[in-house]
Amino acid sequence: METLGLGKVWEELPVGYQFRTVGRTLTASDLSAFIQLSGMVEVLFTDATYAAEHAPQGRQLLPGALVYSAAEGLVLQATLQGTGLAFLNMEFNVNGPTFVGDTIHVEAEVIECRPTSKDPSRGLVRTRNKIVNQDGVTVITYSPLRMTMGRETLVEHWDL
Repeated sequence: METLGLGKVWEELPVGYQFRTVGRTLTASDLSAFIQLSGMVEVLFTDATYAAEHAPQGRQLLPGALVYSAAEGLVLQATLQGTGLAFLNMEFNVNGPTFVGDTIHVEAEVIECRPTSKDPSRGLVRTRNKIVNQDGVTVITYSPLRMTMGRETLVEHWDL
């Protein structure tokens, strides 16, 4: 029986392959939960009155780490469910603010894809990811390098 919802193996992610995730609106509840989990109690995130006076556009900001985490959840659901093996490194740049109530999605392009040197049934895939808000503004860019399963490993692992 076919297993639905699995991510892509590295052989299905050639250089130049592009995808876009579904969107997600980041709420005040998301911010509250993230602050509780991370301990990021910066007043720009926790004090709406302070943010109204000092934050860009007078709106309550979201930590870049929260925005990135939500984006990674979208990417995981889109391409890595059950096939991702390791997150190895990345370059990360915050290009602009994200606010409570913004809706984000991720636009990604594969910029590197190859088998690992130790085990060719596993691959290394690097993407250039843009986190884009509802206005089409790129708020964060990052380029993760991940190790993913290959077809052979996927078949063995999921008994397909």
